[in-house]
Amino acid sequence: MAIPTAARTAAPTEQETARRAWPLRAALGAGLLVLAVAAVLTGDLGGRLLLGGLGLLAGARGAALLREGAVVPGGAAVAGGAAAVVVAAVSAPLTGWVLLLGVPVALLGGAAVALARGGAARRAGTALLVWALLVGGLLAATALVQGAGRAADVATVVAALVTGLAAVPLLVAAAGLRAVARQPVPTRPLGCGGCACSAGGCGSA
Repeated sequence: MAIPTAARTAAPTEQETARRAWPLRAALGAGLLVLAVAAVLTGDLGGRLLLGGLGLLAGARGAALLREGAVVPGGAAVAGGAAAVVVAAVSAPLTGWVLLLGVPVALLGGAAVALARGGAARRAGTALLVWALLVGGLLAATALVQGAGRAADVATVVAALVTGLAAVPLLVAAAGLRAVARQPVPTRPLGCGGCACSAGGCGSA
């Protein structure tokens, strides 16, 4: 019986997959790190730079999801990213309000996702929930005592810190994938596509 073309095509090895994936992870992690540092060092421009940069990244991720067929989350990411870029471009006060309200909401959302996964992620979700409540209380107290403008500045610093922390696992993952990519690719028998080896050999039925 003839083997279908898709079955005769060799599946990508772990090294090949890692070779394609690690540069993207490294670039994304480095981009987040640079964005976080720039947001802290550029003063009043920092909030707009941070919101606009995150909006661009969200839009790019949404476009990738749309290409994969995930219409609802992809469309939401593209729309949200575009809105963030527009707000950052046209209004500094509105950018401050978006960060002031968005930082606690984003932290609470991340905590909810981690808690829903259970297992080891549940402990991280609990810690993130506590942090979200502390940050929300800090921002509310700052807004009441020193005004919304000062609270927005604090929210920008917190958002930059979270952005920088988000870069760390990406860079660590990129380093691990790069190590895998540099390993020798295992050789396959001539003419073997890897389709039936796990079932006992290419001649097995």
